[in-house]
Amino acid sequence: MKGLVICTGGGIGDVLLAVPTMRALRSRYDNVVALTAPRHREVLAAQPFLSEVWVDDGGFAALCHRIAAARFDAALVTWATLRSAGLPFAARVRVRVGQARRFYSPFFTKRIVVRSERGDRTTHWTQILLDYARALGCDVDDATPTFPLTAAARAEAERIMTEASIAEPFVILHPTRGIAALTERWPTQGLSALGRALRAATGCTLVVTGTAADAPIAGAVALEAGGVSIAGRSSLGGFGALAARARAVVAMDSGPMHIAAAVGAPTVGIFALQSDEPDRWAPLGRRTAVVRATYPCPPSHRKETCPHFECVAQLDVPRILVALSGLLPTQAEQP
Repeated sequence: MKGLVICTGGGIGDVLLAVPTMRALRSRYDNVVALTAPRHREVLAAQPFLSEVWVDDGGFAALCHRIAAARFDAALVTWATLRSAGLPFAARVRVRVGQARRFYSPFFTKRIVVRSERGDRTTHWTQILLDYARALGCDVDDATPTFPLTAAARAEAERIMTEASIAEPFVILHPTRGIAALTERWPTQGLSALGRALRAATGCTLVVTGTAADAPIAGAVALEAGGVSIAGRSSLGGFGALAARARAVVAMDSGPMHIAAAVGAPTVGIFALQSDEPDRWAPLGRRTAVVRATYPCPPSHRKETCPHFECVAQLDVPRILVALSGLLPTQAEQP
């Protein structure tokens, strides 16, 4: 049997947290194909349980034709829009799983009510997405996302470390949340204080990461904290390989936070706003911790709309360091 998973929307974290759902389908389907956006292909390209990764970079009709020609037995849509819900319907895939209670829901033959719409605010998103696979009789015991590292990713990390003169051991600080509109409003003073504290507490080189769009923020934090910025210099795989070599990763709630946890790095996720939901979006891995919001911002201040992000300016650095200390190996455990 052959299954299709459509995960073209959302961000890096949304796609990575859908990986356990894709892995669950292998319990019933011999071939599992993922369809994703071009910017997310790298999240899925090395996943060993996927037969193929398709990229949604063409017209609707051409993609429908490709899906129909593959003769999928079932399709599952993890992040539905009118387009993504319409693709398996127009391609006449017989069984189609997606979210209920939306205007496009009639395109699905199995409609899943997301648990939060029933008042559940604590179940992790991986389990919510696994409800989609369970509708097809599929499940998985371990819902931890995976992010396999390729030889090319490890070589890229080595090159970046050489070019940026990064000495080991090092800690990574990922100071942004991946929303482009935040750049002009995102304060750096709290993050710079955190960077200085990380250097002092661990004795490690501080590496500040981010996308090319994050470079002004990452550069300012690195300059003020005595670290080095590599924002815009790594692919997702390269970041993952760097995270795997880091002594620890401290990150704002973001896709890179989830990648760091998935490669096994000790990872602290910072959820600064009162409206954040750390139970749902916590990093999953062998050594992870979350730091919850303490700044008393109103519930209306959400990550997309907050006017000033004072909670980031006023990060509780001591609490972050305590969370990190619980993840690092003791002196007796170190090689």
